[in-house]
Amino acid sequence: MVEHSDDSALENLRARIQHHLEVIYPAEDCKALCESFIKIMGLEQPKTIRSHRNIWDENDIALITYADSISDEHVPLRTLKSFIDNHLQNVVSIVHILPFYPYSSDDGFAVIDYSVVNPSHGTWQDIRAIANDYKLMADLVINHISARSRWFEDFKRGKSPAKDYFLAVPADTDISQVVRPRTSPLLNKIDTVNGEQYVWCTFSADQVDMNFANPNVLLEFAKIIALYLEMGVRWFRLDAVAFLWKELGTNCIHLPQTHEIIKLLRVLIESANDKAVIITETNVPNRENLTYFGNANQAHLIYNFSLPPLMVYTLISGDCRHLKTWLMSMPPPQQGSCYLNFIASHDGIGVRPLEGLLDNNETERLLAAMQAFGGALTYRQTDGERKPYEINIALFDALSGDINGTADNYQLARFICAHTIMLALEGVPAFYIHSFLGTENDHARVEHTGRQRSINRHIWSRDLLDNELEDEQSHHRLVLNELTRLVKIRKAQPAFHPNATQFTLHLGTKIFGFWRQSMDRQQSIFAVHNISNQTQVVALSDLNLIGMERWRDLIGNTEIDDIYGNIELAPFQAMWITNSKQSSTKDIY
Repeated sequence: MVEHSDDSALENLRARIQHHLEVIYPAEDCKALCESFIKIMGLEQPKTIRSHRNIWDENDIALITYADSISDEHVPLRTLKSFIDNHLQNVVSIVHILPFYPYSSDDGFAVIDYSVVNPSHGTWQDIRAIANDYKLMADLVINHISARSRWFEDFKRGKSPAKDYFLAVPADTDISQVVRPRTSPLLNKIDTVNGEQYVWCTFSADQVDMNFANPNVLLEFAKIIALYLEMGVRWFRLDAVAFLWKELGTNCIHLPQTHEIIKLLRVLIESANDKAVIITETNVPNRENLTYFGNANQAHLIYNFSLPPLMVYTLISGDCRHLKTWLMSMPPPQQGSCYLNFIASHDGIGVRPLEGLLDNNETERLLAAMQAFGGALTYRQTDGERKPYEINIALFDALSGDINGTADNYQLARFICAHTIMLALEGVPAFYIHSFLGTENDHARVEHTGRQRSINRHIWSRDLLDNELEDEQSHHRLVLNELTRLVKIRKAQPAFHPNATQFTLHLGTKIFGFWRQSMDRQQSIFAVHNISNQTQVVALSDLNLIGMERWRDLIGNTEIDDIYGNIELAPFQAMWITNSKQSSTKDIY
């Protein structure tokens, strides 16, 4: 549906922007602010926004990677593009390059300067080269900035305008209600020209929170967004956005102004480029996470944060009850909204998204197993006590064995099964580069950096990686080949459109299954997965296959001869059973 005619688009855009600004900044001159945003974003001739529009389909697969995840003698961004072109060109369509700006800590998430590419990674020209061939996703690290940034240095000097860009409060401020993702002090003491001040630092002393109660801060980020759009960024990941707005006396998370800012950013970004999207990164319990869809007017996509820990628990426990219950509770997003499914990323596996999904004993068993498989835990501070916040472990090692922490021979099978499930679920799948490569825990890097998250941020030598991918016995080669094969099968199925219908199947605790139907209702896929280490038998009559159609398993490329018979699934084997006349795998095998 076209919301506005071309003739009235600008006036209607002004009205929408001004409305959001009046909610966020009721005491400001919102009319003048509106004109500033229009000028910064170049919206004098805005794109006509079409609501409830899916700008993704079953061909969209995301890659998550650092600029320097693969290292050789060349510029890292060029090395990365070469690797993607050689191994993933017909596999991924979206490339999420984690912060590629100059930084002081947290592997890029303490940004010193948003406007330049880290010289050790490359240049804007290298970024544009990737954006020319793939949909480029970049981080808008919007909640905080490096303590070494020019803005913060100006704050300490009392220099305008940055002297008002940060939140300083008295040392004895009551912050007991504030939700914390860390155990470090929330208020960090610094010396300024005005004496000692205590600034708000949600994540670390080197990551100082911005003060969005000052509208000039939001204007600064509009300039950054405009630059990124110019450089080819089309997918914007709003990092740690849940903590954006601070209001003393509240928990300072998910506040109404935060949601309104996201609505405003969506209007600005869509009006500048109708192919651009917003993704919110909110590592919180599931119900809280879902609020970032709004009414199809906030995030286009939200990270499915409960999926990674639930997936790991399911595959090491051999019990899919909780994964099935969670799946049944997930509302289908409105058209124009979508889940971003992932089971591994540059961060660890979040524990908070399990709240309300596993009981305390089950969570404790999961955490103990992860530690047995070489992982570690980080904590957050709440109500005077530390609580587990994140599991730091490579996904390949997280699936080493069973819930008792005993390694077995099913590591590779579990790993492939996990990704097979992810690929079939409603939403856009996102692969961490180390999932494509089956990378293990990097304990040496942890020792070198002193940071637990480094366990899952391995930097591959290009020569060593090439050797592994040429070795027919290497699990790295086996993983890459099988995952790329599965992706190519998926991309040929309209029933795997991110917004296609999904229903959960009830096939016991050992078989995790769901049904997908294409948006034109012409193709059905029954995705069934043995999540146990024992062979399982499934009665096809439980799937209710239609007798007038021919059915086949896409993964095994085999015909289903008797729709009233049984199928036998080996440990961690999966099948995608479809009415085969709607799809073909002849070009894949």
